[in-house]
Amino acid sequence: MSEPKKLFIKTYGCQMNVYDSERMAEALGGQGYAEVSSPDEADMILLNTCHIREKAAEKVYSELGRFKHLKAEKPDLKIGVAGCVAQAEGREIMLRQPMVDLVVGPQSYHRLPEMEAQVSSGRKALDTEMPEEDKFEKLKARPKAKRGPTAFLTVQEGCDKFCAFCVVPYTRGAEVSRPVERVLREARDLVERGVREITLLGQNVNAYHGEGPDGRDWGLARLVRTLAEIDDLKRIRFTTSHPNDMEDDLIAAHGDCEKLMPYLHLPVQSGSDRILKRMNRSHTRDSYMALIERIREARPDIALSGDFIVGFPEETDQDFRDTMDLVERVNYASCFSFKYSTRPGTPAADRGGQVPGDVASARLIELQALLSRQQQAFMQDMVGREVGVLFEKPGRHPGQMVGKSDHLHAVHVTAEGLKPGDLRRVRVTSAGANSLAAELV
Repeated sequence: MSEPKKLFIKTYGCQMNVYDSERMAEALGGQGYAEVSSPDEADMILLNTCHIREKAAEKVYSELGRFKHLKAEKPDLKIGVAGCVAQAEGREIMLRQPMVDLVVGPQSYHRLPEMEAQVSSGRKALDTEMPEEDKFEKLKARPKAKRGPTAFLTVQEGCDKFCAFCVVPYTRGAEVSRPVERVLREARDLVERGVREITLLGQNVNAYHGEGPDGRDWGLARLVRTLAEIDDLKRIRFTTSHPNDMEDDLIAAHGDCEKLMPYLHLPVQSGSDRILKRMNRSHTRDSYMALIERIREARPDIALSGDFIVGFPEETDQDFRDTMDLVERVNYASCFSFKYSTRPGTPAADRGGQVPGDVASARLIELQALLSRQQQAFMQDMVGREVGVLFEKPGRHPGQMVGKSDHLHAVHVTAEGLKPGDLRRVRVTSAGANSLAAELV
């Protein structure tokens, strides 16, 4: 039997890229590749890229530059770029970095085996098409290896919202939902292999409307409730959501579906109606606040997370104060916040009114300080409470196990006999900067 070829994948960005990297590894597994943890060992290096953050493409070119010595030492080493930067840059990547052998967009990676064969025959391989076929169905079935207790499962891709700052509609394409039966089949397979918690993924996951077995479109709430009928699936989460797609039945599911965890990531981006309009968010400050109120009525203990962009073109001091006021009113459990950066090809990139960098930086520091205080207060409020924890891996100390709480906090417990996959009730004893300590109930 020939020795397996070695594959190194470096993943940038969101959970969907983590999921995509897993499937890329599986696709190349059929070509005889096994994953390794270091590029120095690899016969193929694959960068699965993200285009959301500032200078994303330049960071990829910089990373590729670090592999020049490996290519010189191993001329047969294959180097590929996948993901959203690949989609945006296309052939330009090969022109700027000739050592790259393969460029594949996020909707075409099911073709990796054919592309790898093309590279092995001495030709470059490029595929950034938006094919009509379902890439998930074209991929080979997942190998039946044992899995950890948590997994991601992509159910929806693409975006039709066209926020003025965002490249996703251009790199991931239009909104597409996977058929219900295919999602259920993959979920059952994951559970059979040891998964106890599934996070449903989508660029706008609550825009999910997949064809059901009854021939009708199912919304995300119906999908969640059906997944909850899988006995050994103990927890369900979903991310990322758009306020405009938070339908009544999904709000209700947070109150009546026991397996749907009390955590919701619901980005608003700004607390200023003027900036929201310029961002093309298609919702207002008041509509977002009313939505938060309804969600909390359905699930009072829910942990809310969000995204904020500061320094968007023409953002004034008052616009920023409106954002700070919204944050105070919502009182988030956790948040992601960023300084606006221009994404070439997006509507906001062609506008004037750029906020000076030092002003945007000062606003970001002030916002992050407030969000940090809210996060710490939420964690401190957990002390003394009982929560469920799904344990995932050993901790740093003997007998210690680490897992995630219902609210997605990292929790560590020292106790005899705990193992990955155990779901136990604990009482929180203390809160640190980024995790909770607890004892078994």
